[in-house]
Amino acid sequence: MDFNNQRILPAARKIKDVERLMKLSYEYIVILDTHISQIKSIVDLTKAHGKKPLLHADLIEGLKNDEYAAEYLCQVVRPAGLISTRSGVIAKTKQNGLLAIQRLFLLDTNALEKSYALLERTKPDFIEVLPGVMPHIITEVHQRAGIPIFAGGLIRTVNDVEQALNAGATAVTTSNSGLWKHFEK
Repeated sequence: MDFNNQRILPAARKIKDVERLMKLSYEYIVILDTHISQIKSIVDLTKAHGKKPLLHADLIEGLKNDEYAAEYLCQVVRPAGLISTRSGVIAKTKQNGLLAIQRLFLLDTNALEKSYALLERTKPDFIEVLPGVMPHIITEVHQRAGIPIFAGGLIRTVNDVEQALNAGATAVTTSNSGLWKHFEK
């Protein structure tokens, strides 16, 4: 899946960000910090505007980050996919036929090696690598895991985006609205 050549996955932290994204041409968007009472209406709003929201399951206040929450999100809220650090959430998302995006924090060599073992078990559709400003690590993870990569975290400049994409990332997740506008089709 190539996300229709969408190279930026704009990530909304606030409802104002979501509203701003409704006016932009991006099809896939990421919903970060939200609250359980808002999540269904936010997803419904984005879908009504032709968007395909990817929910960050770990960042929904009031919802435990486990398989039951994933089941609820997949069957009731019905986003295009879920992003999570939790293998159980990834497994449940895949069972429900939604895009499963495994988020990895690559802090050191030990974390990187543990991540490879995790990816063998979860086999997500995509991996989100954080921080996304390490092109050589993006290349290594993409080659070793054989799973498409999103780069995210600490992406601040056009050059950061281009380096991540050149290193093999399918797309870059960013909450930087200046970068949304710069890369919009």
